[in-house]
Amino acid sequence: MRRYGKDADEDDIRNRPARRGSRPRTRIRPKHEDAAEAMVLTVDRGRVTCLVDPGTKQEREVVAMKARELGRKGVVVGDMVNLVGDLSGDADTLARIVRVEERGSVLRRTADDDDPYERIVVANAQQLAIVTALADPEPRPRLIDRCLVAAYDAGMEPLLVLTKSDLAPASTLLDSYAPLGITYVVTRRDELETTGAEAVREHLRGLSTVFIGHSGVGKTTLVNALVPDRQRQTGRVNAVTGRGRHTTVSALALRLPPPPGAKPGSKKALNPGWVIDTPGFRSFGLSHIDPSRVILAFPDLEPGTVDCPRACSHDEPDCALDAWVAEGHAEAARLYSLRRLLASKEGELD
Repeated sequence: MRRYGKDADEDDIRNRPARRGSRPRTRIRPKHEDAAEAMVLTVDRGRVTCLVDPGTKQEREVVAMKARELGRKGVVVGDMVNLVGDLSGDADTLARIVRVEERGSVLRRTADDDDPYERIVVANAQQLAIVTALADPEPRPRLIDRCLVAAYDAGMEPLLVLTKSDLAPASTLLDSYAPLGITYVVTRRDELETTGAEAVREHLRGLSTVFIGHSGVGKTTLVNALVPDRQRQTGRVNAVTGRGRHTTVSALALRLPPPPGAKPGSKKALNPGWVIDTPGFRSFGLSHIDPSRVILAFPDLEPGTVDCPRACSHDEPDCALDAWVAEGHAEAARLYSLRRLLASKEGELD
């Protein structure tokens, strides 16, 4: 008879037998020293397509998922990661991402200026190509300004790509950005697949470039011309409302074709540059960016902020930059551009 309560002794305690082969949990994580290096090409509903051994003759695409030990750490296009598991790249195989390497650059945005949650668009890119149509739809300079602020904050070089110059001249828009010294390319629709694409491609060689622009500017059409063997679907978007078939729904890294005359297996052939196509957007929030970082994109103005009052917005009566420009250290147009970008960041120009 089994006894309970104060009359029970050790013979009355029912012990649960240990499971065969069970091991105590440990916080020691495996080092995965045999993990393979890979570059993230795209992320789609938890599935991550990676390029293993990028830039070598053994490179191949492998589908992977995040390992549980990564926790909430996100994986974005452009990330350099370490993979374990089946790395053959065969159909219906799945590897695991066990590490995400430190990022060299991060392009971020928020849904709007009131959104406290930033979203990483892409990692490890060196250049931001801001694609803008000169007509159909009309240019949105304040949106361009916001993209410039994001590029400067990320430490990326901006490239202004103006499309549809057969519909409207580029001079007016280019004049407004001349003080910033931004590199630009102007393309026509009837020359896009020939001289237009090659003119853009010359600015992309050996770099990882993010293409960004609001819907309908012809961004994906341009990407298709740059990388003709990896066609992405295009659609019609209303130039006024911005509504329509936004066919690019996820970011995707595409390698440029090698330049003419490049020897197979050479560095130019294996790493001719990357184009990262991103979904079109209607807004570009900058609530995550510290306005004080924008001045760093103006090396001719930044020394003049030494005499500015604390927490100067650089657009107030006591700002020392007015005197700095008046003394001839920088052009007045540069100060105007800085203040326009800061106003755009604060949402005053939308």
